[in-house]
Amino acid sequence: MEGVAARANTGKQVLYRRWPSRAHLVLAAVRHRWSSIVDDLPDTGSLREDVLSLMRRMADRFERMSPDLVHGLLAEAGQAAPEIRERMGGAMDTLLTRAAERGEADPSRITPRVATVAIDLLRHELFIVGARPTDETMATIVDEVFLPLVRKT
Repeated sequence: MEGVAARANTGKQVLYRRWPSRAHLVLAAVRHRWSSIVDDLPDTGSLREDVLSLMRRMADRFERMSPDLVHGLLAEAGQAAPEIRERMGGAMDTLLTRAAERGEADPSRITPRVATVAIDLLRHELFIVGARPTDETMATIVDEVFLPLVRKT
């Protein structure tokens, strides 16, 4: 925050009034540089393809971030996690609502945890494993974990 404040010719307290933590500042900078992933959700007509498309976008974003940025976000993840989880949860809710309207998903089976499990597993691959998962890995997450949880039985 000291470096940002110095470059902006302001004080840290001014930054903290706008962004409650370093993670929030970094996320704002990322969203400024690249459009938000959740602002333009895929609508392919298939839940599987929508989720895979969203996951690919997340993986692409991860690849564009520097290692320092990724490590900084990880260090501060606890402070920004609720906001991130809420935004991604909202995105998944939208995809799942569309899927339910098409008859692909059973709303009675969808809990907040189920709604975000595919994205949570992708985050694990990106941040904990530390590499972009292959398309095959992402398809496995969707096909073997996510879809069985949300499909009508």
